[in-house]
Amino acid sequence: MFAGVLLMVDGVLGAIKGIAGIASNDVYARIDDYVFKFNATSWGWIHLVLGVVIAVVGWGILRGSPWARGAGVGLAALNMIANFMWLPYQPVWAVVSLAIDTFVIWALCTGRTKPVV
Repeated sequence: MFAGVLLMVDGVLGAIKGIAGIASNDVYARIDDYVFKFNATSWGWIHLVLGVVIAVVGWGILRGSPWARGAGVGLAALNMIANFMWLPYQPVWAVVSLAIDTFVIWALCTGRTKPVV
């Protein structure tokens, strides 16, 4: 349950980050010389799509879907990479999302399910 709730929260936060980036190019800091430099609209679409998919997988984990556990680990890892690349634009929110994804991966990889008898 912990991982499902955290994935849903991280998905909603990602969607909000995405909507903010799509709505206005002045929301996030401007970076001059950065290897992974995209405009705010591109980052907005990346975060919006990832956020929606992550929230759906979080809902799947809460419902107990067998596919959701592996998908949750993979999407949390992908979201970690995206937030690491997004770090110069909004460092505080990127670090918060990195921490949430770390806890999600930990919870999904160490959680034990009780066998149904």
